[in-house]
Amino acid sequence: MSDPGNTTAKAVGADRSLGQLVASATAEMSALVHDEIALAKAQLRQDAKRAGLGGVVLGAAVAVLLFSLPMLSFALAYGFEAWTGFNLGVCFLLSFAVNVILAVLLGLVGVAFMKKAKQGNGPQKAVASAKETAAVLQNAKPHPRPEGLKELPAAVEDRVGV
Repeated sequence: MSDPGNTTAKAVGADRSLGQLVASATAEMSALVHDEIALAKAQLRQDAKRAGLGGVVLGAAVAVLLFSLPMLSFALAYGFEAWTGFNLGVCFLLSFAVNVILAVLLGLVGVAFMKKAKQGNGPQKAVASAKETAAVLQNAKPHPRPEGLKELPAAVEDRVGV
């Protein structure tokens, strides 16, 4: 809890010149802009990772379909023929159907990852945050001066150097 009678905090703020206050405000604005940029980069990086993972899974689906079809088809066809006694041609069609189902399942998983990346809205979030910050700063108004005061007091003029 802060002490209302604490004059140390008041003295520290009072000892700062207008130039120091402007420099401090500028430094804080610069830090805010840098943080906004870092946030945008982090969001874009996350969306790129999701898209990359989706691409890898889709690539795996294609690889499974291409490389496993010959060996898996023969193995499944002869297995179906031994298990069911169907004609060998029908068994080869059944083994092909199993491979296609596996590829479709992997493809659906890859599409799900791609949709997550698209729904991430990384750039849109960053732009909205930057616009919100700009709107807040545009609405900021300086502290109003008393009605009768048109010029700066002499003590302030001495500090500012006007």
